[in-house]
Amino acid sequence: MAQPLRLEPRPVIEIHSPATLNKIGEVTIDAAADVRAAIATARAAFRQWSTLDFKQRANVLLSARDLLLARQEDIIQTICAENGKPRMEAISEFFYVCDVITFYAKQAKRFLKPERVTPHLLRNKKVAVHYEPRGVIGLITPWNFPFILTIGEAIPALMAGNAVVIKPSEWTPLIAKLGCEILQQAFTKAGLPAEILQVVNGYGETGGALVDEADMIAFTGSVNTGKRIAERAAKRLIPVSLELGGKDPMIVCRDADVERAANAAVWGAFTNSGQVCISVERVYVDESIADEFTKRVVEKTKQLRQGIDEKNSEQRVDVGAMTFPRQIETVEDHVNDAKAHGATILTGGQRNPNLSGRFYEPTVLANVDHSMKIMTEETFGPVLPIMRVKNEDEALRLANDSIYGLNASVWTKDKTKGERLAAQVEAGMICVNDVLVGFAVTDAPSGGLKESGIGKRHGAHGIRRFCHEQVIITDRFGLKREMIWYPYTAQTERLMLRVLGALFSTRLSQKLKALLGDKNK
Repeated sequence: MAQPLRLEPRPVIEIHSPATLNKIGEVTIDAAADVRAAIATARAAFRQWSTLDFKQRANVLLSARDLLLARQEDIIQTICAENGKPRMEAISEFFYVCDVITFYAKQAKRFLKPERVTPHLLRNKKVAVHYEPRGVIGLITPWNFPFILTIGEAIPALMAGNAVVIKPSEWTPLIAKLGCEILQQAFTKAGLPAEILQVVNGYGETGGALVDEADMIAFTGSVNTGKRIAERAAKRLIPVSLELGGKDPMIVCRDADVERAANAAVWGAFTNSGQVCISVERVYVDESIADEFTKRVVEKTKQLRQGIDEKNSEQRVDVGAMTFPRQIETVEDHVNDAKAHGATILTGGQRNPNLSGRFYEPTVLANVDHSMKIMTEETFGPVLPIMRVKNEDEALRLANDSIYGLNASVWTKDKTKGERLAAQVEAGMICVNDVLVGFAVTDAPSGGLKESGIGKRHGAHGIRRFCHEQVIITDRFGLKREMIWYPYTAQTERLMLRVLGALFSTRLSQKLKALLGDKNK
């Protein structure tokens, strides 16, 4: 007699709010076989999705945007609960995703239209560069912006005609799941396979399986993990796009608007509890204004409200919780190391004793230098170290004394000088008299130098990275035989040598001699 088949329950990941520590949900862990199955269905869906033109794809994603707007409160609440950030910051994530859908729906056709190339030599050939989707894109994403870096990151890949499989952070998978389900509704409503966009959940093994199966990997996260992904992807010779760590400097010149610079430093350091790859992680301020600047920063920091937003309350907090338990331990380690090396804590410097979740007080440090981790290693938390410098040259030298090169800012009333200094900072994006705003400029490429990663998001670069370039060359005249084709003859050899001399000789007399031939021969 046949025995009934018994299926063991699949393991799950429990999700707890970093603000309350309460369980808010769970997701099932996907094993390597599950990832392979997801990729297989994504490939089948890709074949249908990629045949649509840009207008058809745009219409589907714009309808998805409408569905997102209809569920905006669910999305905002899920981000807040899962990530621990204030409502205003969750709304900013939602705003970004709506904007990036709108941007690429309008611009994808322009960015990816075939480009005509006029050959400098072979003018008898018509040449065009076409941008074709790669296939199935694997996204491995972090916990600090769990909606922007999952659904938002998928949009240009989808508009390019790819299918996408997302492996979100195991700490924040719920918002990726919700966003994916909403977009899948738009796909099925249009008569398309839901599997154009999928989510797989798990730990490093799940991410590794995605690297082993996808046609390209886009990763946002730590330098060490990024390097491991790049090594694994290299074995299959698939492309990777990596946005990794940052230790972003802020240079405050003696002629800066101190009030604006202080406001920017406080927001730039503490928004999202400092868990931003382009946070202000270190400040170099001219000694002539250092006291005034530091005083204002400390005053503004002490006024920040930390805690949990209540939807129905008129009161709002400024600084939320820290999402990842080990990250708050890194913050504590960096602050303790700075204290041990002589730094002064001007405000903060500890976990918030009045809140039960993972809250670290907004912290300002003085008397810091590059012997301290707080000035050289990515802290990724609500800490703002301020270092006095003698002049702009010293500030530039220290700003560039880093393995990172993601973002930076320069502060001066002389905008020409500010742009000149910005050009000397070794970073992928530098703001003058502004902070963090570069990421919001979806028209321009955003990415880093050095160990901050490779590849760019946003603008034309942000969608072309999800494509391979296909060059199509068409003969114009249809001659029976090209000069370099068989059979080789002495006559064509002499002609080739004349052309060689005429094209590449430096002096006019040499060109004429080659073209007319040597009469002495």
